[in-house]
Amino acid sequence: MAGADSVEKLEDVIVRSAEQVASEVRAAKEAISTVIFGQDRVVENTLVTILSGGHALLIGVPGLAKTKLVETLGVTLGLDAKRVQFTPDLMPSDILGAEVLDETAAGKRSFRFIAGPVFAQLLMADEINRASPRTQSALLQAMQEQHITVAGARHDLPKPFHVLATQNPLEQEGTYPLPEAQLDRFLMEIDVDYPDRDAERRILFDTTGAEQAAPRATMSGETLLAAQRLVRRLPVGDSVVEAILSLVRSARPGPDAGDLGKLIVWGPGPRASQSLMMAVRARALLDGRLAPSIDDVLDLAEPILKHRMALTFSARAEGRTIPDVIQKLKSRIG
Repeated sequence: MAGADSVEKLEDVIVRSAEQVASEVRAAKEAISTVIFGQDRVVENTLVTILSGGHALLIGVPGLAKTKLVETLGVTLGLDAKRVQFTPDLMPSDILGAEVLDETAAGKRSFRFIAGPVFAQLLMADEINRASPRTQSALLQAMQEQHITVAGARHDLPKPFHVLATQNPLEQEGTYPLPEAQLDRFLMEIDVDYPDRDAERRILFDTTGAEQAAPRATMSGETLLAAQRLVRRLPVGDSVVEAILSLVRSARPGPDAGDLGKLIVWGPGPRASQSLMMAVRARALLDGRLAPSIDDVLDLAEPILKHRMALTFSARAEGRTIPDVIQKLKSRIG
């Protein structure tokens, strides 16, 4: 009996925590919407990524407020945000930091580590595909392990730590495509599209006048960490787990994909299943729900799977695209 009471009390604590965190996250989303217009899905998916403890790749042409979004997120979530503009001559030490030789007044010499911009809670990697693979790979350990190694010494990154990278899908000359291993580190690939007419009308009036809306802080780093811990405690029903497994496994070449298997060269690994599991929980919390649904799985399938798949040459020659294939896989579940 005492055990049942303790379980009940634990459930009550989770419910109260979830309600409080959900209200704080919704307040953050509303605060962001006063600065970023016409990108509701982008804002939602970015918040889901951060609540899940992951990183996001923002794909969009210039001028769609990708940089503004990251700046606003930093202020609204109360995070220390920094930006790195990736260029072909950017070196790994420009991101991670480097050791310098110091000499004291007594003539004693020693090395001192100067931290780079990666030591931030929210790092914007602007046009990440413009830097060389050597520099891109400098972020790999940071993104996955939450620490870096310089001159054999380990340096832990602040918590929370998130990378929001941007890419321009149009101009590809002189760029270096991200390797598959690094793409897999991004929880989501988020497409940033043009705003609709009403949103663009609002942009015209609200951003070209004498006064402009400024972001305001609604959360802190500690609050965000508590929210991320809560996301991991939300229950997930068996039907949602089975939907995640069926969807991810069918996106790989092999018998699970059925007739679509011949179109796929390689597909998502278990990290995609983990990402989808975390993301559906975070989306439920963002909506004020205590458990995710199959609809969450279907809505988040494309941004989580599409950068973890590749189609055969013949499939591309026939005009097949990854979003089309994912849509067919979703129709088997939903």
